[in-house]
Amino acid sequence: MRPDEFLRTLALLPPPLHDRALTLRAFTRPTRCDDCQRIGDAVRLALTAAHYDELTSAGELLDTAERLAADHGIHRRSGDDQQRGRGRVVRWASASAPLVAATDASWKGRVGGIGYVVSDGHYGLLGRGTGRLDPTGASRVLINELRAVDYLLTGYDEAPVGMTVLLDCLAALRYLHRWQAGETGAMPAGYSLRERRWSDQPTLVRLAEQVARRPDLTFAHVKGHSGHALNEAADGLSHMARRRREESFDLRPRAHALVDAFLRDWHANATL
Repeated sequence: MRPDEFLRTLALLPPPLHDRALTLRAFTRPTRCDDCQRIGDAVRLALTAAHYDELTSAGELLDTAERLAADHGIHRRSGDDQQRGRGRVVRWASASAPLVAATDASWKGRVGGIGYVVSDGHYGLLGRGTGRLDPTGASRVLINELRAVDYLLTGYDEAPVGMTVLLDCLAALRYLHRWQAGETGAMPAGYSLRERRWSDQPTLVRLAEQVARRPDLTFAHVKGHSGHALNEAADGLSHMARRRREESFDLRPRAHALVDAFLRDWHANATL
């Protein structure tokens, strides 16, 4: 399967299946290993099923591929935080400054990325393609800015009390403030509320309800590309995640080094 074919078909999958298939991508490449070939066949069949909107079958085929890969001894399920793009620079875990996070999104053509960084060393980055439920234009960018906030908050069992979240998108910030004020029905133009097969709720509906329950969280604006360390880190992570959808490079060490460098600057000059 050619890389462009894989990525084009991958975009048809909902987020949970998308991420599982992405971690199995290496098995779709030519190989002399019979076990790897069987795993790759299952992944290719899953993508074919997705092409025909048979998402249940696609999920079952990915189950098969993951089981075969686990037996082969070289694959970890995508539920692992690292496979989901999350990580932590542990030397900042004991930092005493108030907890501050920044989120950002990047979009170009048909691929995008979201990212976040927290002053205690937590970070995450995730690439995504255009889905069937994604609108076009300005709303797509806005929706992904909000998805980045959801990605941050769902990285915790319960978001830390009193955390400040910085965004450089004023439109996204306005929605967060409206939701926090109880207007959870307000949604960006074009955002589909139709039932999702892969989730109990659409992402932004879940985010709106969570934000409404958390008056202790502070959502604040930061000017983009102004040298703010946390914003620059989140921006860099989102761009890195977007590029990784189309290029091949070792993502994790680059992300880890980027976060560490910007957090060093943040803690040396800690201000919002």
